[in-house]
Amino acid sequence: MGQNAAGAVVSADVGAGAGVTDSSKMTETANVELRSRLVYEPQELAFGTSGRRGEVVHLTQLEVYVNALAELRYLQSLPASEGGIVSADEFYFGYDLRPSSSRYVAEQQGRGELAQAIEWAIRDAGMQPVNLGRIPTPAVAHYAISRGRGSIMVTGSHIPFDRNGYKTYTAQGELLKQHEEPIGRAVSRVRTEIYSQPFDKSPFNELGLFKGGHRALPPESNLARAAYMERYRRFFSGLSLGGQRILVYQHSSVGRDILVEILDGLGAEAIPAGRIDTFVALDTENVDEAMVAAVQVMADEAGEKHGPISGVVSLDGDADRPLILGMDGKTGKLKFFGGDLVGMVVAEYLGADAVVVPISCNDAIDRSGLALLTEPKTRIGSPYVIAGMEKARRAGRRAVCGWEANGGFLTGSDIEKNGKILGTLATRDAVLPILAVLMAAQEKGLSLAAVFEQLPKRFSRAALLKKFPRRIALEIVKRVSPDDSSVQEVAFDGETRAGEMETIRRRLGAFFTPRLGFGSITKLNYTDGVRITFDTGDVAHVRPSGNADEFRIYAVADTQERADFMAQAAVAEPDGILRLMERAFAG
Repeated sequence: MGQNAAGAVVSADVGAGAGVTDSSKMTETANVELRSRLVYEPQELAFGTSGRRGEVVHLTQLEVYVNALAELRYLQSLPASEGGIVSADEFYFGYDLRPSSSRYVAEQQGRGELAQAIEWAIRDAGMQPVNLGRIPTPAVAHYAISRGRGSIMVTGSHIPFDRNGYKTYTAQGELLKQHEEPIGRAVSRVRTEIYSQPFDKSPFNELGLFKGGHRALPPESNLARAAYMERYRRFFSGLSLGGQRILVYQHSSVGRDILVEILDGLGAEAIPAGRIDTFVALDTENVDEAMVAAVQVMADEAGEKHGPISGVVSLDGDADRPLILGMDGKTGKLKFFGGDLVGMVVAEYLGADAVVVPISCNDAIDRSGLALLTEPKTRIGSPYVIAGMEKARRAGRRAVCGWEANGGFLTGSDIEKNGKILGTLATRDAVLPILAVLMAAQEKGLSLAAVFEQLPKRFSRAALLKKFPRRIALEIVKRVSPDDSSVQEVAFDGETRAGEMETIRRRLGAFFTPRLGFGSITKLNYTDGVRITFDTGDVAHVRPSGNADEFRIYAVADTQERADFMAQAAVAEPDGILRLMERAFAG
């Protein structure tokens, strides 16, 4: 036994025919298919709400290669009008700072170097791979789409360290839901093709890793990074963030230096803090008191050294979700602003005439001046928001945007402001909402906190339980949903009635109880998961993650304290609402 370049244990005969002297045995070995030589049980990658994600221990280079090659071939089959790509053209790829994105990771059974698997697949698809390096997902998409080329970003975004994945873009934008089924068929064909290759002809060993071990990536191009920064310098040119002292919580985000440079270029005093070499999975939908307290310490230290801090901004791992906190001028305490409220401020600043949001967003939008501009709410995930924005464009809307509760902001059309044009970028972006919120505060002469005080007084909090089996979460949703899957919303008039929906109402009421402050259920919405509205004005929305073993709750209430309490009551261990539902329905 020995170790490969990744540190994974391999048998001494990994190379084809190694140690074999009998010619018949050599012939027999040469004819053995790759699949029969694998010493692990492959775990197939599946689509989540955005891209493909999985545990690193199952993300062999073989599995990533199979899926990427199939997607590339599928894109080559599409016409240019649908984002198709052309063999021999350039194809772009980038990756985040998550270790397994570009390195083998001993702690993950030697898996990793996913970008290398992507680069190999691009070559085998007859394309010219161009390494855009370690830059934000929206920067990769922006550069490729502007040149009519496809791209892939290797990233696990906000999900835990032990997971990773990648996201593919056509020459026009994100893969949409209608692409998933034909891509699935293409993956099946490619899997059969690659698995049936003779082992001695395959580039992969028994562990699903490249036989040659570590592969160096092509030199990084700086062009996409520069183009992304220029996008915002041009749009905000002539404006200034002078006088704003902003702490940039850098942690391990791939966009940490870009954000500091852009803020500095716009006149703000950007103070970097919290930079680390290890990877932190910052989830902007799961911002708890402990995280805010940790950032508060950084802000206090920066304030003592540099002077009063206006606010704190950050990005998730691949920089497509923002984190924004404002400083209370009276107490000196930071306050987190959820992505759904951030989106409202940005849409108003940009002068949108149509906005698209998923059903999970804070219903403050329905009580604001944006209510008449809001398109029908979508399921959760950028592909659904994009489809909603495209529908708005077809209906004649000219300044179209959308966002998610995680803060990722999308522009579905070119948008003009102050004589400058911000080009369409229909994928989640974190830099635009950060800059727009800061500019909105500057334009109004208000603090960050004061800008958000102008919004309707509805408050939200999202929380989740990790390592919550997705199959159980799906079963819970099934048990509190009508048999007729076409039913999207049910309203109750207050009277108790017989029938399926009344049974479901009582079933939910056994968990969302008066003891916890919940009133009578007045409405159930099934657009995505189960969204429960109570006669007190509270909203509790429960939904399984689209790509991980996680169960989320989105809580909305008339006070932040109530929203926080609802979220905590749901995810409390061991007897919170979601755990009680698990025990009741998982049997």
